[in-house]
Amino acid sequence: MNWYLDAIRNKYATFDGRARRTEYWMFFLFYFLIALAIGFVEAFIHLGGILSILFVLGMLVPSLAVTVRRLHDTTRSGWWILIALIPAIGTIILLIFMVLDSTPGDNEYGPNPKAA
Repeated sequence: MNWYLDAIRNKYATFDGRARRTEYWMFFLFYFLIALAIGFVEAFIHLGGILSILFVLGMLVPSLAVTVRRLHDTTRSGWWILIALIPAIGTIILLIFMVLDSTPGDNEYGPNPKAA
């Protein structure tokens, strides 16, 4: 949960630097669990999706930021996030990038977060 809270509190709109795989995947694990809980609450109370929309809009910037930092960790520009706009294959390619290990040592985006 600390990875998720850190991305919201300290790195809400931080698009520079690098994010480890652990930071990225823990952020999205808790994002998914919270979205799932909101969906259950909405279904129970019959809200029609308004809480989900507010949650997704509120989390748009931090989720983009952590994804860009994760791309930086694999020595890719943050603009690679746009590959997800290509139907099917783009999402698969971006998923592969998110699973790859960090580039060892420092790169143009900063020091390796594993070393810290």
